[in-house]
This record gives sequence, C-alpha cells and structure tokens, in this order.
Amino acid sequence: MIFSIVTLLLAQASVIPQMEQAMGEFPKKERPVPAVRLIEEKEMDGVLFRKIQYESEPGDWVPAWLLIPRNTGGGKRPAMLSLHPTHPQGKDVPVGFAADPSRHYGRELAERGFITISPDYPSLGENKADPYQMGYLSTSMKAIWNHVRAIDLLVSMPEVDNTRIGAIGHSLGGHNSLFVAVFDSRIKVIVTSCGFTKMSHYKGGNLKGWSGWRYMPKIESEYENSPAKIPFDFPEILAFLSDRAIFVSAPLNDDNFDVEGVQLSMKSAGKRAVAVYPNTGHEFPQDAREESYRFIRVAFDLR
Repeated sequence: MIFSIVTLLLAQASVIPQMEQAMGEFPKKERPVPAVRLIEEKEMDGVLFRKIQYESEPGDWVPAWLLIPRNTGGGKRPAMLSLHPTHPQGKDVPVGFAADPSRHYGRELAERGFITISPDYPSLGENKADPYQMGYLSTSMKAIWNHVRAIDLLVSMPEVDNTRIGAIGHSLGGHNSLFVAVFDSRIKVIVTSCGFTKMSHYKGGNLKGWSGWRYMPKIESEYENSPAKIPFDFPEILAFLSDRAIFVSAPLNDDNFDVEGVQLSMKSAGKRAVAVYPNTGHEFPQDAREESYRFIRVAFDLR
C-alpha cells in the first residue's frame, strides 16, 4: 500500500511535464465552445449519423462523425470519445463505414445508447492539417488538443450527461485514449485495445515507431529512440490515472505491443483497472469488446 501511494504521488507530480518534454506543452489557448459545420446527416438502425467539422482552434476544422442514438426515452446520455486506429479512412472506421467489425466500437456503443464522437487524427481520413506548421512539436500533442476540444463539444450538448464521459480506442486510438485522459479529467472511463506496452518491451526496445511525423519526433532527435532516455512511460501514465476506470484489452499475440510489457505496466494501475488478454493478434475481438461495454456501463452506474 505504501508503495502504491508513493507511486501515485510521484506520477501525479511528474507525468504531465514528462509527457510535455517529449510532446511539447499542452496549449494554453482559449477554449470557447467549438463552432460546428454540419456536412451530412443520415439515420440508420436507430442512430443519427452526423458528419461534422468542429473548430479545434481558429482556422482548424477537424472532420468527425457524431453519433446520436434515437428513441432512447429522452434524458441525458453518456458519451464516448471513440478514437480510430491507424487507417487511411480514419473516423469512418469506428462508426462502421470502413475496416472489419472488430473496429466498429463507436457504432456499437451508439446502438447501445451512447453518444459518440470520432474525429480524424491528423494525416488520416480527411484531416490534412500539419501540426508542425501550426507550431506544435508533435502530432501527438495536436491530437490531444483536438480530442480535448471534441470533449468540449460533447459537454456543450444538452443531450450529454457531463458526468459520464469516456474514451475508447484501438491501437493508435488505444494509446490516444490514455494520452487525452491524462490532460482531461472529465474523462472518467477509458477503454484501450492494443494501445500500449512498456517502452522497454516495444519492438525490442527500439522506439523508432514512436518517433515519426504522426507521433513524437523528439523521441529520435533528443532521446535516440531509447527507452532509458524517453521521459515518460506507460506504468506512470496508468498510475496517474489510478482514480479512473480503465479497461485494457491486450492480446497474447500482439506483435506491436508486447503483452508482457502490458502486464508489467498494469502493476502500477489503480484498483478500478481491469485487463483481459485475448488469444489473438493485434485485434479487438468481440468477446473483449462486449466485456468492455459492460465495464463502461458498470463504471457509469448505468442500468
């Protein structure tokens, strides 16, 4: 118990500045309710699909799908930030318009009564913004900002229960659901599938995959792709988030995020964290998805 308290206090004091060392500082900008452009609207299977653009910051319009369940009896609904994996069609994946059904968690949650928003990550889908031309030191931090602004949009909606906000994602979306939760305490529940491993267990300890344009270039330019030199790691992130409800799906045969590194990281997680280890590769299988949806409902105290 003493060790866990010390770990938590150290994580809470250091994780944000450590992440900012690699990603750049979280923007200190005004955050008015984002302006929204409606691009397209259609209803399918009891869900209203709104293709929108929301203004993340002046002049930067982030493409997204906003899904609103219909005929739910009225009242405020829980909402989930639904982040897509690495895929050229971006936001279309979690809402069921691309890739295989194991990635359609945004649509599945909407069919279960949740409002979901799925933005395009920079360079994927229809998001052509260049974070570096906008002054960001990493695409990771720009994505965090965009995702926080998506939450700003959700909480401005009269249909949304502001006390029941969560984030879910697979792979790219899996670690970004953790990243944004660090910077946004409104996110109370996190589901991460195939999203992380201890840095020392990523690709044999070579972090080059984390240093590209889409992530954090400083990992290579300043930290030499070395787990020993990078200023943050996932055990500390999980410790920082120990007061949140976290569901982790980490397949036994994931060739991207080594399961042993996940298990070591989970030792730092709080009492509200649960991990499952499906006997698959880099997938979010149906059994794990269904278990995560039940986890969300319990965490939000929904009947």
